[in-house]
Order: sequence, then C-alpha cells, then structure tokens
Amino acid sequence: MEPQPGRQHHCRGGTAIPESSHSGAKIGGDFKSKLKTTLAAGSGGPDIVAINDWVAELFPNASHFWNLYELGAADIEADYLDWKWKLGVTPDGYMMALPIDTGPTALFYRADLFEKAGLPGEPEEVSELMGTWEDYFEAGRQLQERLGSGVYLTDSISALYTQVTAQHERIYFDTEGRFIGDDPSRSPVKKAWDLAVKAHEMGLLADAARSTPEWNASMNNGRIASFVGAVWNKEILMDAAPDTEGLWRVTDAPSGAGNNGGSFLAIMKNSKHPEEAFQFISWLLNPENQLRSFKNINLYPSTVETLGSPEMLEEEPFFGGQATGAVFGEAARQVKPTFFGERHPSVNGIFTRELDNVALQGKDPERAWNDALERIRKELLR
Repeated sequence: MEPQPGRQHHCRGGTAIPESSHSGAKIGGDFKSKLKTTLAAGSGGPDIVAINDWVAELFPNASHFWNLYELGAADIEADYLDWKWKLGVTPDGYMMALPIDTGPTALFYRADLFEKAGLPGEPEEVSELMGTWEDYFEAGRQLQERLGSGVYLTDSISALYTQVTAQHERIYFDTEGRFIGDDPSRSPVKKAWDLAVKAHEMGLLADAARSTPEWNASMNNGRIASFVGAVWNKEILMDAAPDTEGLWRVTDAPSGAGNNGGSFLAIMKNSKHPEEAFQFISWLLNPENQLRSFKNINLYPSTVETLGSPEMLEEEPFFGGQATGAVFGEAARQVKPTFFGERHPSVNGIFTRELDNVALQGKDPERAWNDALERIRKELLR
C-alpha cells in the first residue's frame, strides 16, 4: 500500500487494521507517528498492527513485536514471494512482519502517442526496443522530436530516480547499517542520479510531480507519454485520465523489475494472545484471501499461488483490452530482495529534494550531489 487515510477494522484483542480503498492507499493518516509513540512508551497498543513499506524503520524496535518464526511462520514461508518475505525480517533473522501486498513496477505508456512518433505500440515490441534506461531515453528523444514540444517522455526527475534505485538490492545502506550511497561500486545511487540528470538535460521530463493536479491533467491531456510506476498506479491513472481509456498499455520497465510500496501485519509483544493473533493474520493473508483482497480492494498479492490465478489475468478495457496482470505478475517474480535500513526515508528525501532543485531551480547537478552528501553525513551523525 502507498500511504493515504483509511478506516480501521477491529477484531478481538484490540486489533487495528487500517482499511484501504485500493493498493495506492495509505495506512492511516498519522498512524505511523502513533505507532512510534506507542513503541517509545513501551506499553499499550493493539495485538496486531499494520505497517507500510517503512517496516525497516522499526527494526531497531523489533523486540516490541513477536518474532513470527516463533509462532510458526516458517511453515508458510514458501507461500510468499521470497523478496517480499525478507523485507519483514531483520538482518539478524528476526521475523517482525508478515506480507500483505506488493507494488511491482512496469512501464505505463500511451500506445497511440508512441505509434504517432514512429515507435512500436505493442507491449512486447516496446519492451524489446526499450530494454535499458538509455534505450528508453533515446526513444523519448524520437517521440518528442516527432510530436513537438507539448509532449514529454515522462513525468519528473525524482520519480525516475526512485524507479531506478528500486531495481537494486542495496541502495543507501549495507546490512550492517553503513552508508554506501556515495560508493558507486556498492550502490546504484550515483548511477540513478546521473540517469535522472541526463533525462533532465535531454529535456525529456514534464516536471510534473506525482499526486498533484498537474500530473493528473498531464496524464489526461497527453502531455506525458509514459512513466514507470507500481501496479497500484493503475487505479490512480484511471481516476486521473478518464478521457484516455483504451490508449494506455503496460510493459516491462527499462532495465528490469522493481518494487514500490506494499505493507505488512505484525503482532505486538504486549499481546496476550500471540498464537491466536498469528492464526488470524496467517489466515487473513493466505493465498485464497489475498485473491479476494485483489478482487475487492485491488491489493496486489504477495503470495506466489495467487499470482497465477486466472482472475489476475483478466483483460482490462482502460488498457485497450490488455491483461496487465501478466506483466506485473512477472515483474513481481523478478524483484530483487532489497535492503533499506531504518534511515532510508530521510536519506532518500535529501537526494530527491536536491534532484528537484536541479530540475526546477536550475541548480548545478554536481553541486547538488555534493550538497546532498554533505547533508546526509550530518543527518547520519544525529
């Protein structure tokens, strides 16, 4: 899930499970800060809590949650995508959280605009032509030359950077918690930075930030021809661009699969009914119920069996009759097991803000890179 206010369902033992309307929904408003306050207090809280993709931020507080391996999680581990399962396990093997949904990424594109620019429109052909980010940029150059200044390849510098980093196993930290973002031999950060800057310098970006009215309008009026995003972007795109029904397609992301978003359930250590709580969450998140969640509230599954269900491969009118589930299902199987670390959000925010300074304020990219590293080093001393 991607954060957005939600309601809560309650069950025996004080369980609090925020409800979402689709997989682009946030787990509960200020839910994260309330959970951290509860952990700092050392008492209180429900038996079961939902945690978004910031689960690694809570690893230092793992002792406040039950180790699900002690409650029988190993017996169901094979049911889940390996990389998603590992996201809920601390570096020293403490299983803190059980997977709910996932956010595999792919390339969303306007087939009609691609074809007008002399590019292929079929998903398999687009994937073959745009297998790398450099290939994608070159196709974007052709698209913009043919269609004119009113059309851009993709949306924003920070979104592109985020999707590149999502394709790797290590980003800012190693499993020992050491910062590696300044070391190109161990981290993809400089590569992702350079690719994002290159797209900006080539004039391929509309500079429309996601989750804004400008982004919505750009999707609906054809100003943006493509973007790499998670599966939950489907519903957001359909809401934002109703006039484009039938024109969009989905194919493999340049340079491979990534993941963006997805959530978990955990059992707090103060629970007086940990065995019952585990029975409940393991039932709630089993393959059969994950299929129900996909059909009812569009949560993309984390269980392997569910990905192969016929219901995941239905044709979709908005995407010209394409069964996009085949693309996202394959992406979900190919995602690398990424380690984030508890300081990932703050470090990521510094890098993306500096990239926005490059794109929106004309800041020199080298200066922005050095300023980002300086700020991060100070941040990590806190």
